[in-house]
Amino acid sequence: MNEAFSIQGKTAIITGAGGVLGGSIAKSFLQAGAKVVAIDIHEENLNKRVAELSEFGSDVIGVVGNVLDMESLENVAKEVLAKWGRIDILLNIAGGNLPGATLMPDQEFFDMKISDWDKVTNLNLNGTVFPSMVFGRVMSKQKSGSIINMSSMAAYSAITRVPGYSVAKTGISNFTQWLATEMAMKYGDGIRVNALAPGFFIGDQNRRVLINEDGSLTERSIKVLAKTPMGRFGDIAELNGTVQFLCSDAASFITGVVLPVDGGFSAFSGV
Repeated sequence: MNEAFSIQGKTAIITGAGGVLGGSIAKSFLQAGAKVVAIDIHEENLNKRVAELSEFGSDVIGVVGNVLDMESLENVAKEVLAKWGRIDILLNIAGGNLPGATLMPDQEFFDMKISDWDKVTNLNLNGTVFPSMVFGRVMSKQKSGSIINMSSMAAYSAITRVPGYSVAKTGISNFTQWLATEMAMKYGDGIRVNALAPGFFIGDQNRRVLINEDGSLTERSIKVLAKTPMGRFGDIAELNGTVQFLCSDAASFITGVVLPVDGGFSAFSGV
């Protein structure tokens, strides 16, 4: 049974690998024996990440790539295929919210800058669609592969102050279901597409709205924890096992799923 959960020897492309979430998953994949292709648009962050990852395995390469540039992604695909011959896993981790697209408590929807809306929706939605097109094409020829997208609690019900992020992540959930059916019907049951919907984890992008400068919880954090039955924020490493499971043969009949990893947040009415 343990072999069914293995991802050993599989080639995994991880976008946004320079970030905290992408880096955490990349580390866990290397430790599990996978070959890791770390992609990030920021070369300095990427080089630092690859140096860190190299301590956990030698089968890791870093490639500077832009998830919003099809030509850039095509070049990554060529490089990976030349080195390892196939692409088994795509983890669409690149994304996240942007400060300019987060409304302040004293702002109204009508104050939002359209340019900020465009940036955050483009990054989160097309930043998943474009890599899925490029690397998914390789999988279609192989008749096998696993794609994991990142949705959000914001796709389940309205979360204040993050309209663009919420709309984009809702689109990711729908796109995951659409692409799962498309790939299975046209290329067979060897290609699966699923998504995670993380609950609340404290990271660089949301720290300012969850933690005060003195380290205390913001009013927003207090509300989040009140609706989280487990009563705490998640640890970023708690996403790793779920991702590995969905990419393994143990999940061979799972596709089109958006799986919450949220401490019960999505299940709880608050009462």
